[in-house]
Amino acid sequence: MNVSIDSSWKNHLSEEFEKPYFQSLVEFVKYEYSSNICYPISSEIFNAFNHCKFNDLKVVIIGQDPYHGPNQANGLCFSVNDGISHPPSLINIFKELGTDINMAYPKNGNLSPWADQGVLLMNATLTVRSHEAGSHQKKGWETFTDEVIKCISNQKDDVVFLLWGGFAKKKVKLINPDKHHILTSGHPSPLSANRGYWFGNAHFSKTNDILKSLDKDEIDWCIT
Repeated sequence: MNVSIDSSWKNHLSEEFEKPYFQSLVEFVKYEYSSNICYPISSEIFNAFNHCKFNDLKVVIIGQDPYHGPNQANGLCFSVNDGISHPPSLINIFKELGTDINMAYPKNGNLSPWADQGVLLMNATLTVRSHEAGSHQKKGWETFTDEVIKCISNQKDDVVFLLWGGFAKKKVKLINPDKHHILTSGHPSPLSANRGYWFGNAHFSKTNDILKSLDKDEIDWCIT
């Protein structure tokens, strides 16, 4: 695995790349990609960081695992490649955007326009084996991404963290609430959304209200 990550992140995470756990993770990922079909493609593993430079970061959305179906994952949590059918969680995200900010339901599910505006769309685990959800969990990725969250918390101010569902909410312990803004809700998956824990959270408009109050550029959430 080539750690092809934007230099703005390398400046803050270089020590992590030298730690034994990360070296073991690299060897694991190299083996998995050489022996199995894995997602996302290797050049997109660090897409979340390459689309959202550290200095531009304003919002963090945390997912759990990449999509494990063919051509879905593109290195951004909840996002899929252009032309790919939208998974259920992404459908519910777009439905909430329609209610919250009157966004028309988009054709494509590629969320890279969000990332390019300073939204870090980071899964806790950055890789997965085809058709095997969770297959790359507990191999070191979570240690790395927890350190990313701590780094953001310690070295940035006034970042908006959107924590959706029980897994993401557990990351709150890594975030300094005196420096940052934390919005929580249920997960957009149908299991949670259909029980009333997702729809109506208005996280997208609330995020922009916070950014506006800080004299920061708001996020254009509209996807075409």
